Amino acid sequence: MGKVVEIRWHGRGGQGAKTASLLLADAAFNTGKFIQGFPEYGPERMGAPITAYNRISDTRLTIHSNIYEPDYVVVVDDTLLTTVDVTSGLKENGAIIINTTKSPDEVKPQLKGYKGKVCTIDARTISIDTLGRYFPNTPMLGAVVKVSGVMNQDEFLKDMVGSFKHKFAKKPEVVDGNIKALERSMQEVKGL
Repeated sequence: MGKVVEIRWHGRGGQGAKTASLLLADAAFNTGKFIQGFPEYGPERMGAPITAYNRISDTRLTIHSNIYEPDYVVVVDDTLLTTVDVTSGLKENGAIIINTTKSPDEVKPQLKGYKGKVCTIDARTISIDTLGRYFPNTPMLGAVVKVSGVMNQDEFLKDMVGSFKHKFAKKPEVVDGNIKALERSMQEVKGL
């Protein structure tokens, strides 16, 4: 089996972590990758912590389990840093990407001694500026593609235009804002 990139998403119900993981899986699939994108379900409700996962590979995937030692962790809500062990199993040659207004150095003390790369992105500001409302999943999606290098950024953006046109067929006015949110997050992620 070739190189498999594993990503674990931490968010709260209603923030779009599951949706973002599935959009990433679709985009990777459309560029020729083998993929898995799935949430971990439990008694989730709006605002409760949730977990979602991605596996992306150039060869067929034969693993069918949760991800216990991810290459990358995406934290959609920084309040989870104090309630969930977001760095559990995270490989030190990978990275954690956190939605926060703080710098990577400011959040490192909250990461239980994690010694790998720490990246931050202000998904709230990007979302409000580009979409007019707080939808953190779109900027976080752009940030994980930038940090992980799991796929070509131009191919990713091209695929997302088609995906958003389909997803927002009845609201085409939001497509441009979502693409701007992706582009801006890829430019503004800190800690690279």
